[in-house]
Amino acid sequence: MAWTWLTLAGLFEIGWAIGLKYTEGFTRLVPSVLTGISMVISVVLLGIALKTLPVGTGYAVWTGIGTVGTALLGIYLFGEPATAMRLVCIGLIVSGILGLKLASG
Repeated sequence: MAWTWLTLAGLFEIGWAIGLKYTEGFTRLVPSVLTGISMVISVVLLGIALKTLPVGTGYAVWTGIGTVGTALLGIYLFGEPATAMRLVCIGLIVSGILGLKLASG
């Protein structure tokens, strides 16, 4: 169950990272509130997952999910460059996440 909580925490991390773009420096109320809520949910779920997962593995996977999701959504939503090198690097992060999952059992 810890991996489910960790995955959800990572998805909420993507939500707050993307949400930061929409807050326009926290000058827009609704996006700012939703971003703040997503931040809190993400950290709480991470804390729940870390009750049973090693902290190094949990934190690395959490940030990895957030990094990959945010990078891909940045490409899709904001037209950020999708260069071959960038996509290879995203793939390497995914490989690291899967490796940590497999190594932790």
